[in-house]
Amino acid sequence: MAVTYQERLRDGPVDAAATSAQRARCQCPTDEEAHVEPVTATALTCRECGRTFPLEALHACDFCFGPLEVAYDYEAVAARLRREEIAAGPRTMWRYRALLPVDDVRPVELGAGWTPLVRADRLAAELGLGELWLKDDTANPTGSFKDRVVSVALTKARQLGFKVAACASTGNLAASVAAHAARAGMTSVVLVPKDLERAKIAMAAIYGGTVVAVDGSYDQVNRLCAELAAEHESWAFANVNLRAYYAEGSKTLAFEIAEQLGWRAPDHVVVPVASGSQLTKVAKGFRELSAVGLLPAEEGAAVRVSGAQAAGCAPVAKAFDEGSDDVRPVRPSTIAKSLAIGDPADGYYALQAVRRSGGAVGSVGDDEILDAIGLLARTEGIFAETAGGVTIATLAKLAAAGVVRRDERVVAIVSGHGLKTVETLGALAGPGVTVEPSLEAFETAVEPVLTCR
Repeated sequence: MAVTYQERLRDGPVDAAATSAQRARCQCPTDEEAHVEPVTATALTCRECGRTFPLEALHACDFCFGPLEVAYDYEAVAARLRREEIAAGPRTMWRYRALLPVDDVRPVELGAGWTPLVRADRLAAELGLGELWLKDDTANPTGSFKDRVVSVALTKARQLGFKVAACASTGNLAASVAAHAARAGMTSVVLVPKDLERAKIAMAAIYGGTVVAVDGSYDQVNRLCAELAAEHESWAFANVNLRAYYAEGSKTLAFEIAEQLGWRAPDHVVVPVASGSQLTKVAKGFRELSAVGLLPAEEGAAVRVSGAQAAGCAPVAKAFDEGSDDVRPVRPSTIAKSLAIGDPADGYYALQAVRRSGGAVGSVGDDEILDAIGLLARTEGIFAETAGGVTIATLAKLAAAGVVRRDERVVAIVSGHGLKTVETLGALAGPGVTVEPSLEAFETAVEPVLTCR
């Protein structure tokens, strides 16, 4: 594995100007910034058998092959972390550094997090709900929540000495990995299905890394990346060998929601489901806030969590409807390509988190997704990609069924910007009227439309 920048400095004399430039390129801390509080992450723990492992580039238990996740010393966090300290921190996800698995004073970041939490009264009225909020992650630097997970993953990658950042992606992750790698002075290699939306491919390519289009589904891309990770041990695959750290970034959604609500937990959160990781970590985030005393003892665990999937790729929703624990793989066929993971790695754990909380998992068709994108834009001025349409359409369906109740404080997560999936919108994304450049032509064509409204 490649050595770290600090280890290179120990190898011999270096030019001061070059050292300064290298620090700037790789975002390494200055000498004055060298002291940081010790990381409160203690180990990687197997979700299945409970065995523990060091905080290294590991993602699966070598005994039972179960997935690993980060464990923390919550007593140590509670002893030092206060709401006032968080409020004085940066207006990014890194204000919650004490509950993230890295201790770098200058993380690899573009400013992700602290995105708007929008009170959505007009949308709530349309859906028959009372208090509805939208967590608008379209405002992140590359236009999706993936900036949260990538910032954590590449900060850990740099700490471990990796030089190449890589991933398997349905689009949003590729753009974020490429952008953060550029910021950190790392090489990036991202793999995507070849039928991905053009805007997402363009976003990944513009940052100067290598974009590899694979003639296959995301699940095939992911399997290829797993093989590559075994062959290229010096590469940091954000969602393979660094997956345990990467996934922790999603918790910051829960942290921000609680803080933005005045350190109150919502009653119900609706989360889009692709791999299932985001949903499980949002649920974990609320529990952690209670564990460290930032929320009342049982409030974090009382949050109901529901999942949203596209009907054309809904293995978790199908298992939920059938009362089964078996999340069976499917072949994706949906316009919501960012959620098109037919064999979700965390599907089982997302299913258990939903059931434990008293939530549900719903699915919606492509026409419902498009209608919901338009509804969200018309009522609240937020332009969501197809994954956001899945969330809002599922929220509408769960509200109509009484699963999401009018007396609940509800938060729906809008995870990506609509400019990433414009080609799916068809006529919705074009002009409503075309006229000649004259007042008469304008009035003839437009006034009847305005009168109807």
